[in-house]
Amino acid sequence: MPKNVISPKWFTAKHNHEECIASALAVAEKICQKKSLRFTPTRRLVFNLLWKQHTPVGAYELLEMAKAEGYRAAPITIYRALDFLIENGLAHRLASTNSYIGCSCGGGKHHGVFLICRNCGRVLELNGTELIKKFKHSALEVGFKIKSSAIEIEGLCPICSK
Repeated sequence: MPKNVISPKWFTAKHNHEECIASALAVAEKICQKKSLRFTPTRRLVFNLLWKQHTPVGAYELLEMAKAEGYRAAPITIYRALDFLIENGLAHRLASTNSYIGCSCGGGKHHGVFLICRNCGRVLELNGTELIKKFKHSALEVGFKIKSSAIEIEGLCPICSK
């Protein structure tokens, strides 16, 4: 796999999902501890629900999933937890589908490029930092200041394209 691929295991048939979730949770806990952030039960629940599958999930889907696990929450509670996760590099919002996905980069500041399979819905995150630098340079040449960026590309994952 190329160096800029952050989460190649998601597209393999041999992917151990339970190990993936445990690893992501360990990273999130470490980040929160290092930054002295409170990883509250609600934030942890939303984080775990995002990682249940490698497909984007809407906020109201998360709310229903939380209710199915016996958690009572209002939509604002889910949105606040999502805001926390995004702000701390633990999740991303995909604008094209108004949905969310767990971040596989380990909480660092980066610019993601998301490859979204239009068949199965899986998402692969690439590190787009160098690409975004080029966009920022071009934008500045015409006087435009980029405040945020995310690139979403639709296609077929290796499993679905076979």
